[in-house]
Amino acid sequence: MMQTFTIGFTGKTAEKFFRLLQAAQVKNLLDVRLNNTSQLAGYAKKEDLRFFLKEVAGIDYREVKDLAPSKAILSSYQKGGLSWERYEDLYLGEIAKRSVERLLEPSWFDQSCLLCSEHEPHFCHRRLAVEYLNDKWNSCLVVKHLY
Repeated sequence: MMQTFTIGFTGKTAEKFFRLLQAAQVKNLLDVRLNNTSQLAGYAKKEDLRFFLKEVAGIDYREVKDLAPSKAILSSYQKGGLSWERYEDLYLGEIAKRSVERLLEPSWFDQSCLLCSEHEPHFCHRRLAVEYLNDKWNSCLVVKHLY
């Protein structure tokens, strides 16, 4: 069994974000965002985040675009063109088609945390991703969402 976490940076100060990761003893942050270079990401902008993780918390950074939704479905969902249920179906179909369970190493997820922007996991692809992988990997992940 491997402990895996998820977190969103929206609605969190940098202090709260890094304290949550440190308290959970996260060793690796897995960035599953499609857009991780936006100026709107603040401290969570890809290159800044990589630096802060290592310097502030001793956490390694890994970009995992294979778990990001496609631009087409993400954009359509954000603009209100897709219901959550339809987005969920399309996203799960995408990662199944990519065979992410074969592309990714389960060991990457041990004491690791999936990062996205959404504050809570309920309507975020990071939750869908860990649930999908857990199903494919025979429930080897013990998942906790950090708020």
